[in-house]
Amino acid sequence: MRLIRVLLLAALALAGAGVHAEEGEGRSVQRLTELLGQAKTLSGRFSQLTLDGSGTQLQEASGEMALKRPGLLRWHTDAPMEQLLVSNGQKVWLYDPDLEQVTIQDLDQRMTHTPALLLSGDVSKIRESFTISHQEGGSVVDFILKPKAKDTLFDTLRLSFRNGVINDMQLIDSIGQRTNILFLGVKMNQPLDDAQFDFQVPAGADVIEEQ
Repeated sequence: MRLIRVLLLAALALAGAGVHAEEGEGRSVQRLTELLGQAKTLSGRFSQLTLDGSGTQLQEASGEMALKRPGLLRWHTDAPMEQLLVSNGQKVWLYDPDLEQVTIQDLDQRMTHTPALLLSGDVSKIRESFTISHQEGGSVVDFILKPKAKDTLFDTLRLSFRNGVINDMQLIDSIGQRTNILFLGVKMNQPLDDAQFDFQVPAGADVIEEQ
């Protein structure tokens, strides 16, 4: 949401450290690309918790998700806050059953605006959008991604993998609000029906098309 500034070390005495940092980021990008790239499909449940800067709970939700490379996504949040988000790689539909309303827009291909594209999109573009670091210990690998662009929805994104499978995601915005998403019962590279990634507008629903 706010500018993430990358500090470049120009002093000759620090040039060696700058090279090592670049090499370290290269290893992080390679490791993240490897882990994301091995998942052609993912499906399972999720639990989502949003906290404000002081740690006070703002919202809690759960649901089911499915994704398929490249760009196919289905994210269904359970009642009482039911919503359904579907992407076919070109269009995104957001359906609110309580309001009987569907919002349709072109898919924003920028990963800084659509974090789920990290899981379902083109992993080769990750380095274009983020500076990346990682820590690895035992079966757990944690990645910290900081957007390079100004107009982003978050300041920091953490992706955590356990035994090679996505385990959780945390987004922190410019005012310290945190959204934690825990993935449960994840199945990787299982066959998925493409029909679930193409949304049909229910009869009688209001449609809003955004450009």
